[in-house]
Amino acid sequence: MIPISDNVRCWNKPIINYWLISINIAVFLWELKLEFSDELGYFVNSWGLVPVQLSGAIANAIYLNFAAWIVVVWRVLSLIFSIFLHGSFSQILGNLLFLWVFGKTVENILGHRRYLGFYLAAGVVTGVAQILAEPSLRVPLIGANGAIAAILGAYIIKFSQAKIYSVLPLIILYIPLELPAFLYILWWFVQQLFYGIGSLNIPPVGVNQSGVIYWGQVVGLLFGAGFMRFRTFIR
Repeated sequence: MIPISDNVRCWNKPIINYWLISINIAVFLWELKLEFSDELGYFVNSWGLVPVQLSGAIANAIYLNFAAWIVVVWRVLSLIFSIFLHGSFSQILGNLLFLWVFGKTVENILGHRRYLGFYLAAGVVTGVAQILAEPSLRVPLIGANGAIAAILGAYIIKFSQAKIYSVLPLIILYIPLELPAFLYILWWFVQQLFYGIGSLNIPPVGVNQSGVIYWGQVVGLLFGAGFMRFRTFIR
């Protein structure tokens, strides 16, 4: 199932969504360049989210190690940087497709600045959840999956009755469909199984090789749903 649009009318141009998509594409193109020069492994391990590096730096900083605090700040920034890194063609295509369809509608509701803050906060919250789940993990965790899951959570709370215009490709036959929005929550988690297709060569241990990323996305989904529910409640 490939979502292409929804039936919710947007009155404002989703500028932030356009920028997020553009930045993700630009960073991925940079990753491809680094892969050809055999520098991608160093880049991802330096700027991706590696739980053991952040948890270890915090443990050292507790003992008043000044240098460790510098590392803590650097690794905390990786919570944001890692959102814009992707480990495969299928991962970035899937994420950007869902961001295109669902993100524009959520931005229309939240407004530009609040939507940007929501997107980044969702990525950080997801990253923190992944660190807490497996603080000794040495494999970089990258991708906008947690932020996209939060967008889905927020979308479903606000537009539970929305219809998503979709395409179902069958070999060379494409069947147009109109599906309920909630169905895409299930499909979102199913398609994660295919995100290894077209993987980049990222030494020494690759990326996202842990079931903890799925739990992180559950946290992202709940964060988005909770945020939108709270926002609706206070109004």
